[in-house]
Formats: sequence, C-alpha cells, structure tokens
Amino acid sequence: MELNTAEIQATTQTIVLNTIAELLEQIVSNKPETSKEWMSIQEACQYISISFNTFNKFRVMGLKVAEIDGVKRVSKTEIDRFLLEHSF
Repeated sequence: MELNTAEIQATTQTIVLNTIAELLEQIVSNKPETSKEWMSIQEACQYISISFNTFNKFRVMGLKVAEIDGVKRVSKTEIDRFLLEHSF
C-alpha cells in the first residue's frame, strides 16, 4: 500500500503535534510550583535553583523569612525583591 503525499504530510503532522503535546505535558508536570506566594525553605531553594547553604547566606545578606512557631516561610515577592536588589 502506497501513501500519497497528502497522507504522508498528514501523518507526519499528527506525529509532530502529538510529540510536542507530550513534551509540553512533561515540562509542565516537572516544573516546580511557583505560583503560590509563600513557600517553604526547600521550595524557595528550588524556585531560585540554589542550595540550602546559599539560601542561608542570602538570609545573612538580608533575605527576610517569616517564622511562626518554628515554621519558616519565605515570600515569592521577597525573593524576587532580594534578587533584584542584589543584581547588577
């Protein structure tokens, strides 16, 4: 059975579109949650791709962290502000 040019083109287009859809789904599912305003220290480290030790250095440099009854949270807005303030 031979396929004509239109059938080959349609089949190729379907394969490409399905592959792109699968890749986008993988990217979205592997993306860390960054839409919430308050994050744990671990989530904050993932958000800006740094280690825990670097995060602690940032705290010494002035990054503000909220702590209530031993629970530490950092604001996405605060992280963004801190990074902008220390950018050049």
